[in-house]
Amino acid sequence: MNNRQTDSLNLVERKTSYQQLFEYGIRHKTPFMMAIMSAFIFAFLKFLIPQVSRYAIDVLIPQKQFQLLPLLAVGILCFYVLFGLFNSLRVYLINFFAQKVINSIRTDLYNHIQNLSTGFFVHNRTGNLMSYLVRDVDAVGNLFSSHLAELVIDIASILVLIVYMLTMDWQLAILVIVTWPLIVYIMRLSKNKLEVAYRELETQAAEVSNILQDTISTIQAIKSFGNEKYEIDRFAECSHNYMDSNLRAIRRWSLVSPILNILNNLSSILVLVFGSWEVMLGRLTIGELTTFLMYVNIITKPFERFNGLIDIIQKAMVGAERIFEVLALEPEIKEKEDAINLKLVRGRLKFEGIEFGYEANQTIIHSLNLDIQPGMKVALVGSSGAGKSTIAKLAARFYDPQKGRVLIDDYDLRDISLKSLREHIGIVSQENLLLYGTVRDNIAYGKLDASDEEIEAAAKAAYAHDFIMELPNGYNSIIGERGVKLSGGQKQRIAIARVLLKNPEFVILDEATSALDTESERMIQQSVATMLEKRTSLIIAHRLSTIQNADLIVVLEKGKVVETGTHNDLILAGGRYASFTTVEC
Repeated sequence: MNNRQTDSLNLVERKTSYQQLFEYGIRHKTPFMMAIMSAFIFAFLKFLIPQVSRYAIDVLIPQKQFQLLPLLAVGILCFYVLFGLFNSLRVYLINFFAQKVINSIRTDLYNHIQNLSTGFFVHNRTGNLMSYLVRDVDAVGNLFSSHLAELVIDIASILVLIVYMLTMDWQLAILVIVTWPLIVYIMRLSKNKLEVAYRELETQAAEVSNILQDTISTIQAIKSFGNEKYEIDRFAECSHNYMDSNLRAIRRWSLVSPILNILNNLSSILVLVFGSWEVMLGRLTIGELTTFLMYVNIITKPFERFNGLIDIIQKAMVGAERIFEVLALEPEIKEKEDAINLKLVRGRLKFEGIEFGYEANQTIIHSLNLDIQPGMKVALVGSSGAGKSTIAKLAARFYDPQKGRVLIDDYDLRDISLKSLREHIGIVSQENLLLYGTVRDNIAYGKLDASDEEIEAAAKAAYAHDFIMELPNGYNSIIGERGVKLSGGQKQRIAIARVLLKNPEFVILDEATSALDTESERMIQQSVATMLEKRTSLIIAHRLSTIQNADLIVVLEKGKVVETGTHNDLILAGGRYASFTTVEC
């Protein structure tokens, strides 16, 4: 792709970003229009103040009208009171508008990320997502909230003043705007380089967030291996790269900014010289020249601010492009418009001719056919990487198979609404997915409107109640981020209590007792058995002692079913499953 094609593509993308930001603005147009009205009144008041100065210089002083001086002072004071009132109103309204827009963008982005498929989160690091939601939204918000107000009033002021100056003395007015085309040309010339610099800056900022996320969330592992110095050096290098990116962006902007300021101030010099010449010739009065110079100062100040604003705009537009790139992503798992809402569920789960791979041309589940009748307890066994957890993810429709279909009660999962499907499924995984908050909050996550009695009943069924009551504040104890204040077994029992509270028709246990010691596992087996009673369940376990009572055991190797049967049948067959039992013993 040549440079002209690249520039055209960037222009289209930038136009799209501007259009999308405009669409967000239209949602909250009322405060914006009120801010525009306030801005024009504010600009009109700025226009009147130099006129009062001209009147004082050309009329009051030459005619020595001392009696009008107090009135002049009161008039100027009234102007400044109105000036301040409308300025405050304008700032409040434009910031009110900006905060509404920022909130809409951040909320839409978060909602969209929540609705993206699991694959998106597999391929994107947490630090990158945090950068989208925080840095990029803040960059757009910085433009809207603090600088858009100045931009609106500056545009309004310039429009009013240029029209007046052209009627007052069109030759001097031409001198004011003669440098503007050159300023615009230089800004366009520097735009692409600045955009590249700011994109690199955002990439490095996201990398800093990634390292922070990784190291803080795994601090115990870092300390257990004594790798603090290694992580400090790694972060220092990343931070240094971020600093270099910042300096490159600043360096590029610092080369452009002085040139723009010189061209901007050149108009003041031209007006002063040629305006003085016209006063000497009697074409202008001293008051008119003073007024003209005051107007030039009012016009050049916005340009000075706009020179700095280019930097803000570039950051904001890079942030907006990154945000809208995410918003443009389509979820891999799409729900049909006429999707069925599951209500009464019998509990049959069927896999028909399933072929699946996380990446193209890399199939990891081959020709899977499995019919699980209502209430059956089916265990998946196999070596690591055999595809056990992948089958569980297909059952919950975190992914869709490339071939074949998964059915619940003869309904293809792709025909069922995701919300109603997940309402009937409870999952306890090998990862303890606990949230920062209290014990009560984490158990209630399975049923947000649960009563205290229901929460405690679920905790007792999961053999969690006793240790919860030993915590400093019982059910109101803060468990820390990801439950760091709890042991592995305690965290797992909280997760099981959450599913018991939800009371689903389908249960998926993915290494559900892997974090429990022998005593804890023995305590919880009965509660798990109660949870699975009369429910269709899919159990994944390395400990074969936990699945001996399963109705059906499916043995997997490299994504293929190699054996099926009960525990006793498979032991007698002396195949792959029997070899697992020998190793475990």
